[in-house]
Amino acid sequence: MPDYETLRVIWWALLGVLLAGFAVTDGFDLGVGMLFRFLGRNDDERRVFLETIEPVWEGNQVWFIVGGAAMFAAWPSLYATSFSGFYIAMFLVLAALILRPVGFVFRNKLAAPRWRGVWDWALFTAGFVPTLVFGVAMGNFLQGVPFRFDDTLRVVYTGSFLALLNPFSILCGLVSLAMLTMHGGVYAAMKTHAPMTDRAALAARIAAVFYIVLFTTAGVLIASSIEGYRIVSEINAIGPSNPVGKSVLAGSGAWLENYSRYPWMMLAPILGYVGAVGAFVTVQRRAGIAFLASSIAVAATVCTVGFSTFPFLLPSSLEPGSSLTVWDASSSQLTLFIMLIAVLIFMPLILAYSAWVFRMLRGRVSLEHLHKGSY
Repeated sequence: MPDYETLRVIWWALLGVLLAGFAVTDGFDLGVGMLFRFLGRNDDERRVFLETIEPVWEGNQVWFIVGGAAMFAAWPSLYATSFSGFYIAMFLVLAALILRPVGFVFRNKLAAPRWRGVWDWALFTAGFVPTLVFGVAMGNFLQGVPFRFDDTLRVVYTGSFLALLNPFSILCGLVSLAMLTMHGGVYAAMKTHAPMTDRAALAARIAAVFYIVLFTTAGVLIASSIEGYRIVSEINAIGPSNPVGKSVLAGSGAWLENYSRYPWMMLAPILGYVGAVGAFVTVQRRAGIAFLASSIAVAATVCTVGFSTFPFLLPSSLEPGSSLTVWDASSSQLTLFIMLIAVLIFMPLILAYSAWVFRMLRGRVSLEHLHKGSY
């Protein structure tokens, strides 16, 4: 069995992989959901855009479910604290995600334009709300969440839903919207025919520019005015999980310290820019390459947050010493080891199934396919 420290780092990395996998896979169908109402000039074209994601969106959400399960089992304190603090936000996300399958099912039940228009906006909402909320959550995570532990290690959360909507978190929400709009636009350009692909490519290029500008702005603010957190006491990487057994200080520029300590981490933000620029340049003529580039940008953005904040899982702005870290918020060593075996068995199956689905559904969706019912 690997030692406790190694298992904790492995599960921190696996959590990042699952979050990045969810952002890349479910991200493009959230992006298409936000765009199709505006890119489609008539009902048939909107149906084409929806058909590009309808066969795959359920499989993409496996990453979200597995990520939540991994958080619950490997990082129970993180799961309990985040779901307590972000309860209303999580409820909005779940309500929006539930709305999506309902929209797919009911939209085509009637041909009335008003009926389909209502469900089109419902599907737009189902893409817009989760994308915005995830970004807002990341913004609050980077600033610290107002929670502490009482004498019995019960979580005490003192924030409110409206407090989550602060200027920096809204900026992060806009970064998320721009990023997944770019990703969805690139995917739509890859899966449709002209003139729909041209409109999707234009939307992706505009979103890529916004992403670069907003991502840069967020980075400048993190470097100059957003306080990060650092552990100032001795770290016991193999000790029992006890989130109140350390000293933590907040300070400007703390979220940048890992990049000087581990220079290889700079690859994450660099690849975020490279991916966005690559998607901008290639989406018009080489949509497949553009999709790979936008996927790299999305995954790199998630990794940038994770690398910047390591070893913190959820910093506390109310009582920094109560912050949850990789070293003091995990399950037992045996639990992490057993779960790692399960991951090594089932993760390849998920990847193989996903690869098979996308291989079977390769190619573009056209109006002819739609009318013949062959897609």
